[in-house]
Parts: sequence; C-alpha cells; structure tokens
Amino acid sequence: MKLGLPDFPWDSLADDNAIAVAHPGGIVDLSVGTPVDPVPSVLRDALAGPAADVAGYPTTHGPDALREAIAGSLERRFGVTVDPVAVLPTIGSKELVAWLPTLLGLGAGDTVVIPELAYPTYEVGARLAGAEFVRSDSTAALGPRRVALVWINSPSNPTGRVLPREHLRKVVDWARERGAVVASDECYLSLSDGAASVLHPDVCGGSFEGLLAVQSMSKSSSLAGYRAGFVTGDPALVADLLEVRKHAGMMVPRPVQAAMQAAASDDAHVAAQAAIYARRRAQLRVALEAAGMRIDHSEAGLYLWATAGEPSRTTVRRLALLGILVAPGEFYGPAGEQHVRVAVTATDERIGAAVERLAGL
Repeated sequence: MKLGLPDFPWDSLADDNAIAVAHPGGIVDLSVGTPVDPVPSVLRDALAGPAADVAGYPTTHGPDALREAIAGSLERRFGVTVDPVAVLPTIGSKELVAWLPTLLGLGAGDTVVIPELAYPTYEVGARLAGAEFVRSDSTAALGPRRVALVWINSPSNPTGRVLPREHLRKVVDWARERGAVVASDECYLSLSDGAASVLHPDVCGGSFEGLLAVQSMSKSSSLAGYRAGFVTGDPALVADLLEVRKHAGMMVPRPVQAAMQAAASDDAHVAAQAAIYARRRAQLRVALEAAGMRIDHSEAGLYLWATAGEPSRTTVRRLALLGILVAPGEFYGPAGEQHVRVAVTATDERIGAAVERLAGL
C-alpha cells in the first residue's frame, strides 16, 4: 500500500548521529525537541493516583473536571475563554495534526495551506487525506485556490518566529471569507511571553467560528512520554471531531487524563520549565553566534534557527564532528536549505558541553 508519504526525515541522520555518538565526550543531541527534564512530581502523583486503578474504558471527551481545568488554564495563561464542552483531549498533538484533514473530511480537490517553513506533519496530514498542500506565508499569493484548511504555528517550529496579532487576524479574516478552517498549532505557546493564541479576542474578534487551537503538554509540562494534548475552539468543529474520534476509539488513557488535569491546574511548574528553556536558549545562542553563525527569528519556543551560509547538511556534518547533532533546515521545507534547527532540549550538563565545543569552531 503506497500513501505517497515522504521518507521519514530523521532516518537520514543516521550517519551524522553515529559520528556524534563517537565523539570522546559523547553526543549532545540537539536534533529532536524531546524533553529531558523530570516530570513534575504533582503530575506523576496524579498519574499513579486513583485513576490508575479504574479498569473500565476512559471516555473520548474526558471527564468534566479535566476539561474545566484546561479551560481555566487557557484563561489564566493566555486570556482565552472557552466553554469546557468545546475542549477535546488528544493523544498528544502530533496525531491530531496528522489526522485533522482526514477527521474534517478533506480529500481530493481540497487544499491545505502550510507555512513555508513547517513542521513536517502538516504535509503528512494533507497527504494522508488525499488533499493537496501548498507552502505559503502570504494569503495574497494563493490566488483562487479552493482552500479548506490553513495551518499557522506561533511560536514556530522550526524557526521560533512569533507571529504578530495583526498577522494572525489577517489570516483569520481571509480564511473566514473563503469558508476555510484555521488550525493554530500552539504547542510552544507556554514558552513565550508575547505570542497570542488564535482564540484570543484580539485575533478572533470574540468569535471562534472556523478556528481550532491545538495545544500540547509535552513541552510545557515535560509530558511527551504521556502523549497529552488537546484541541479547542469552534464548538461545532470540536463536536464533529469528538463524534469521529468516538467511533475510531481515539481516547486518552484515564491515568493520563488525570495527569493532564493536574498539569492544567498548576501554573508554577509551567513557569519554571519555561525559565529553564529560556536560559538554555540564551547560552546556546551566544555560543552559536560566537562560532560565526547567524541566528534568525528564534524569539521563543524550543529552537534556534541558525545558518552558517552554507548547505544545511554541511553544517550538520561539521557540528556532528564536534559531537553535536542538529537537524538540517531542509526537513522543514526548501526555504530552510541553508539553516539548521538547534533544539534547547538537552540537560544543563550537555548544553554546557555544546557551548564548550562550539568555542572550537
């Protein structure tokens, strides 16, 4: 069975990974944005609490208490007010991103717009649904296409770019004029002081019509291993997603739902984790710039978007020889062919090792 999917990009890093692993000081893996810090104890306790001893199936929608906790966190953290009924837990955010075009009923003849530099799963989702996709950061360049879904991502993976509210509002207005859904990947929203949700009144004008916000607890709460995310926004769209997901058996395990409720109810661990990432980003940025690289965007999130003015694979190999593994920018679209994405998800000790080695470039 052929789905027309691209090769899984990370497989192509095998040789560079082997080189970095062979470094006498060990590898500093800055290629994948996977959390390395301990899961906060309040979340581990919730995972192992009473919910872990319930043998029956969880519900796809999750309990009222979970959805109310998530709604409360959105209000406190981002100034967004949602009805808990329109909150839907997901098995992490990646599966929702990959299956959203299919869940929305998109197919041949529909176009999905993704950013010019984009998380690869946006493209994969369009391909899985049999839809077309186009890379564009400008609605003016899209012409008369029949657009069904527009992805936005701020702070961005891979660039760390934060989109101004005015830009987000223009995308929302443009999509509404054409009956397209706007899906905002807000995976890194908690790791920014200035980024806005697509559901913020300044962006959406107080109406969630045609809007979906996809959020993850992987980065903000170090829950990547738990697969904990959710989608919210337009109540009618969320209800449609819920109906399909119930039929498909797409449900978050009950103990994970309990951990998610704890994560949404506690802001202190989120602020502490954001501060850790900000410190590591600052350290790496200084070291990369001192090594002669230029950092573009990179205002927030988990990544530094760096260039040495050469093909990205050349930079990847040069850094691998120092025992530092990064991701080539070409993973995220043709516009990234001279950049590398540097994740700040390594321990303080490993970040220190990278800083030390970069001094030798």
